Amino acid sequence: MLEIATGHFRSQAIYVAAALGIADLLEDGPKNCGELSRAAGAHPEALYRLLRALVSIGVFERNKNGDFQLNPLASTLLRNSPNSVRNAALLAGARFHWDSWSHLSYSVLTGKCAFEHVHGAELFDYLRGNAAAAAVYEGWMTRASEMQVRAVVESYDYARFGTIVDVGGGHGALLAAILNSNPAVRGILFDLPEIIRDARIIADSGLDARCSGQAGDMFESVPRGGDLYILKTVIHDWSDGLAVRILGNCREAMTAGSRLLLIESVVPEGNGPHPSTFMDLNMLVLTHGGRERTIGEYRALFEAGGFELAQVIATRSPMSLLEGIPAG
Repeated sequence: MLEIATGHFRSQAIYVAAALGIADLLEDGPKNCGELSRAAGAHPEALYRLLRALVSIGVFERNKNGDFQLNPLASTLLRNSPNSVRNAALLAGARFHWDSWSHLSYSVLTGKCAFEHVHGAELFDYLRGNAAAAAVYEGWMTRASEMQVRAVVESYDYARFGTIVDVGGGHGALLAAILNSNPAVRGILFDLPEIIRDARIIADSGLDARCSGQAGDMFESVPRGGDLYILKTVIHDWSDGLAVRILGNCREAMTAGSRLLLIESVVPEGNGPHPSTFMDLNMLVLTHGGRERTIGEYRALFEAGGFELAQVIATRSPMSLLEGIPAG
């Protein structure tokens, strides 16, 4: 229990190591603490104490000379590693995120958003006005998507659709991967104007001829005439009422033969550990009504939005694919 209760010690230690770029400083080989402190701009003795603690839990190693070096776990803090989760560590320890979690009790006692209680603004409004925080947040959202893309692309038959509309598709990483794997499919990337302006992934992937970006507000409408509408980790940001509005707008834009595909982390039945349960607490802290949901809760949303839940497809990642068919 003591180890669990003091988990924030470990989280903050990893955050500081990630923020200082210690893993990158060790990428070319072991270094002593003096070398590391000079390169990182840190206090030598304090940095030593930080790294000693991290070594004790298996993050970094010390060789027989007493120098610090990477190990497989520490390598996940490298900026450019294919297994990097550095951006997750930076978000977890970022002041705007950390301060919100320190008020979890507020959310539990009131059912309200701790983030707005602390910062005086809803999360996405806050990020629009704070470029540094937005960069940290978007950095992990983009990296998380990159880590999940292969599992999502290989788990569903996208080739049977002529046009795919990615609603709230961000910078286009998922849609680009789908189009690259299915050369006969066309795409529409749909998101807010400021997101679409910065969505360079489609162009960088050479997909301009098969994919267009459209700006708009999914709470008002979405592009019409698509054969498949994808929403990846969109619905979990919103309350049931707002989620149903988004789904209803998708239903209105679709034909009878169109399909809906939600990509979300589904809360399993039973009491075993699963990433979705603590992510659900994260949604409680950060959002107004956002949550991770069970299959039964998603089925209810589908029905309220005008869909039947046709199938749920597990992937190799924590994400599941929930396919909807227009009802009626």
